[in-house]
Amino acid sequence: MRSARLELALASGALSLPASGDILVMRPRAGDDLSALPKDRVVVQTGFKPDYDYFAALGYRMGPSPAAVAIVCVPRAKADARAMMAEVRAAAMIVVDGQKTDGVESLLKDCKALGLHVGEALSKAHGKLALVTPTPQLAQWAAQPTEFDGFRTLPGVFSADGPDRGSVLLAQVLPAKLPARVADLGAGWGYLARAILAREGVQSLDLIEAEAVALDCARHNITDPRAQFIWGDAVSYKTQKPWDMVVMNPPFHAGREAEASLGMGFIKAAHRGLLNSGQLLMVANRHLPYETLLASLFKQVEVIGGDSAFRLTRAAYPIRGK
Repeated sequence: MRSARLELALASGALSLPASGDILVMRPRAGDDLSALPKDRVVVQTGFKPDYDYFAALGYRMGPSPAAVAIVCVPRAKADARAMMAEVRAAAMIVVDGQKTDGVESLLKDCKALGLHVGEALSKAHGKLALVTPTPQLAQWAAQPTEFDGFRTLPGVFSADGPDRGSVLLAQVLPAKLPARVADLGAGWGYLARAILAREGVQSLDLIEAEAVALDCARHNITDPRAQFIWGDAVSYKTQKPWDMVVMNPPFHAGREAEASLGMGFIKAAHRGLLNSGQLLMVANRHLPYETLLASLFKQVEVIGGDSAFRLTRAAYPIRGK
């Protein structure tokens, strides 16, 4: 979808690239085709590890980097999109590109309201692409931290306004004493990690998080020396030393639609990383079909709590050969 708009914009003259200088592409998603752009000038900037690995494997230079042109791939969170615009306000030209379902039209309206010149938008593949002339006014949109209960978050992280209900429920049922080596898969900005480290028995905690901004927040929020911060895709991450316990509130949205396979990938990763005597504590939305997978991977599976929306599950003793 992104490639269709870029190709049309370049072919029609709606987008004319300068003859020299880097082209910074901000937060493209794995699978996006950037081949319409001159590869030797493209720099990809993303803090999401699966996307980073995808473009690095294709041989793209990875940013950040000063650029003549910045292409902002609009994310779902408006505050995140604005912060991205503010970050590249020194570029000579900003190209805003995104799906209508991700709020590209709203972002372009906000640009106009801020007094920026917005060129005629090109519509294709359920999205829009438009040129925006940056001005110092964009500094008003710079990322601002949110502070609450001793935590700090930033735009672009999951549940930036406070802990989500599932994580709160999971923290409440953590036993008073935990085993020595624990992992928090998809650790976010550190809410569950703080609860884990407050229990007796924990000697080390691996916080594994794919979003670099969230992990930076976790580093600020968790100063305990037992914590290890790992920028990685929890689904594919392989620990060198198996864990006694995994605690997790796995994501279940790859886009706007619920995607059960993402949570299933987390469950498989937990199973893979646990000792034979290990256990998993997790929270998930009740409508997600995880029970069959859990039963196939663990000898013991039990529901330990929840509410009308969330289910808390304990699974223990991984079945090997799965």
